[in-house]
Amino acid sequence: MNPLYDILKTRLAIGPVPAAEVMALGLYHPEHGYYRRQTASWGFDGQDYYTALDLGPLLGQTLALRLEAAWVRLGRPNRFTALEPGAGRGWLGRDLLKSATGPFAEALVYVHLDDNPAARRAAEAALAPFLTAKRARFAAEADQLEPFVGAVLSNELFDALPAQPWRWDGEGWTREVLTSAGPEWQAAEPGEAGGWFASQTDGLEPGDGSIWCEAMPSLVHELAGPLEAGLFIAVDYGESADRLLAKGADLRRFKAHGVDGKWHEDLGRADLTADVDFTRLAFLLEQAGLSELSQVELSKWVRTHAPLEQWGADWMNLPTPERMQRTENLLQLTLPNKMGSRFRVLEGWKEKND
Repeated sequence: MNPLYDILKTRLAIGPVPAAEVMALGLYHPEHGYYRRQTASWGFDGQDYYTALDLGPLLGQTLALRLEAAWVRLGRPNRFTALEPGAGRGWLGRDLLKSATGPFAEALVYVHLDDNPAARRAAEAALAPFLTAKRARFAAEADQLEPFVGAVLSNELFDALPAQPWRWDGEGWTREVLTSAGPEWQAAEPGEAGGWFASQTDGLEPGDGSIWCEAMPSLVHELAGPLEAGLFIAVDYGESADRLLAKGADLRRFKAHGVDGKWHEDLGRADLTADVDFTRLAFLLEQAGLSELSQVELSKWVRTHAPLEQWGADWMNLPTPERMQRTENLLQLTLPNKMGSRFRVLEGWKEKND
């Protein structure tokens, strides 16, 4: 018996439950939520999904170069804090800290922010030497973040925010809900979401639609507010607002490396995600005081910022299995139809107020 369905049964007795509320319950219920489980869910064999970090260290190595450039631009401060919300196993922080060298490494402090119990245990192991050296530390989601100079970085964070799908039926907006009979689309007033959608298209056709993340503004405020100066960088999958509307973005379930639209099944035992509206995320970051906002495919971002020729030469000295693994890691991040073309990188810069 799934205890989350007992909770839903009580809620459904009152009326239909919006899909976003079901997603929030399935992912973040404090005891039974997917991201609050005691067991791991990421990786390859026997798990539900993998990330760029499972492929190898190249994302972290590229990010280290990007953050070092930000550190130089800031005037080489003695302390450069890299805050990662939704940090999971801490592998991105590990790869970043391993890659940083020289004076930048001495200034860099990595902060792991994630309340997932399984993630915390994995991160304690991955970050052990850096925790001992006080180059890394943990923070809880309920903690009040102190002002800092450095960077906010995230990898697949915003796609995990509870999201509400909306559809235009030719006459008005409908939203996806869960009823006792299963998922349905029902007429509803979209409020702020409707205004946003209307501002992002020249005209709606039946079937157009997108997702709306109610929590996105507050999360951006919580993360960008304490950043006094530096870089904000988000790696995620999604599209611009107009493209999401045209394709009709919806919720997806990841289970055993398969993906489908059965978001109401296996609650707490499967991952639920939605495309990120990068237009809205950039808009919210601009409101939070960031500028120089840009977004590109992950593949282009890696090719722009990573020293690919130098890496290739260095890898020639590695044992064959390791050299092949690094090469495959790079191909996944840079070739068409691979992970690098499915993900985007959004960057923004915050100047220090005098």
